[in-house]
Amino acid sequence: MSHPEPVELVTVYPVTSRLLAAPPQLEDLMGLPEFLGNNSDLYTDYPFLPDLAAVERARYRVEIFSEPPVDNPQQRIINPSLELVPVRWRNLLDILLTPDTPPVLGDANILIFKKPGTESVQILPAGGHELLALKLIAEDIDSKQAALEGGVGVGTIDDILYSAVSLGLLIAPESRIVRSDDFPRGAITDPAWFSSPTFTLQWHITQVCDLHCRHCYDRTDRITMELEQGIRILDDLYNFCRDHHVFTQVTFTGGNPLLYPHFIELYQAAAERGFMTAVLGNPMPRQRIEEMLAIQKPEFYQVSLEGMLEHNDYIRGEGHFKRILAFLDLLKELDIYSMVMLTLTRLNMDEVLDLAELLRKRVNLFTFNRLAMVGEGAALSSAPVEDFPSFLNEYMQAARTNPCMSLKDNFFNLLRHKQALPYVGGCAGFGCGAAFNFVSLLPDGEVHACRKLPSQIGNMYESSLNDIYHGEPARRYRAGSAACGSCDIRPVCGGCLAVNYGFGNDIFNDLDPYCWAEN
Repeated sequence: MSHPEPVELVTVYPVTSRLLAAPPQLEDLMGLPEFLGNNSDLYTDYPFLPDLAAVERARYRVEIFSEPPVDNPQQRIINPSLELVPVRWRNLLDILLTPDTPPVLGDANILIFKKPGTESVQILPAGGHELLALKLIAEDIDSKQAALEGGVGVGTIDDILYSAVSLGLLIAPESRIVRSDDFPRGAITDPAWFSSPTFTLQWHITQVCDLHCRHCYDRTDRITMELEQGIRILDDLYNFCRDHHVFTQVTFTGGNPLLYPHFIELYQAAAERGFMTAVLGNPMPRQRIEEMLAIQKPEFYQVSLEGMLEHNDYIRGEGHFKRILAFLDLLKELDIYSMVMLTLTRLNMDEVLDLAELLRKRVNLFTFNRLAMVGEGAALSSAPVEDFPSFLNEYMQAARTNPCMSLKDNFFNLLRHKQALPYVGGCAGFGCGAAFNFVSLLPDGEVHACRKLPSQIGNMYESSLNDIYHGEPARRYRAGSAACGSCDIRPVCGGCLAVNYGFGNDIFNDLDPYCWAEN
């Protein structure tokens, strides 16, 4: 790469030129570091000057670096603007900020680069992780190979690479979890609504449960998963998310996931692969939670309440309400992000705001799902369709002053659209995320687009997740209902397929019965 010659020495070397008693006259100013290295008599008070000049030269070259930005590489690459400068003095960067701070003798490396997508020049010392990340990419060393050679989990290596990408040392491919070109855009143009950086496997690792809730959507017996099968699932998931350039979250659920006999081994294996972990479960003893914490803190632990004490215990069993409150206190003590989910029905609709107020200082996040009249939930009554818009509005108003209240239902976006407010993520961050940024996996290998309705799209004991995800059944669920195709807010809504199914509708052609978009 050629560089225009600077007019003055100070342009390239502002600090070095100030420390030199008699700046030399050079035909090629880019050669100053080498000149100083061969003429130490010019700077007897500053033995670090050749290295300082090398750093300033690299900074100048990065500042004028003007190659076109790399547009979505096929694999991770080193930032083309990066300069790696080996030096013999530690704390050399301090003198750039505070000229009276002398460096200390000792080998070091300095990284200088433009933050991708900006003109901002970054200068930082290179630690072992940064140098390892550069070596892995420069020598095309696979994460699994590096992990094997280093005697660590592959997740440790991937975390190092992810950190290097976050710093800007590396440039990574864009996520391949992207809405198809024919997916309706409506009035939404922001590309962030059409591409997910994360993929979640909602993993029902067991059907065994210590509760028998009145709205349970699946009490069927399923073959218990062997631990070896679970490990193969995690390896397949790792390959899928690596190839699609996304972060991975495994949300363990059931039944009650902690009742699976090999839960802790499976949790450990997920953490070793660098996956984020979460739990949808029931209250468990402190010891079981501390076992998880010893491996990896979950992103969240979600439990359920169905209203105030009397109604909740009618749905979930006597004493459940008090056990949940005590367990929430335990999660808070252990600094675990806590979530409470409510299933909205006709009978508890008037208790939601009271419950949210009770949980205000006890839980990090409270939200609700509408009842899917599936399985045993078919015996309960859904919230009145005609009252739903006003309920959402009251909930949203209360959420303005109650920080634990989350806006999860997709139809909050319809309400916000009509009030000209910014959209929220909806059910899965992208409206309905069924078979898009998450899938549900059952103990017998069945993969469903959404757990709350029969929506099988494959079986991971028989096919890879990649083949299942890109198969026709998954594409059909991703597309959702054709009735939503012309909606202005389709990318952040799409209603709820499970609720629609529970009403006996054709989920691929009928509107969610709660939709009032045409009113």
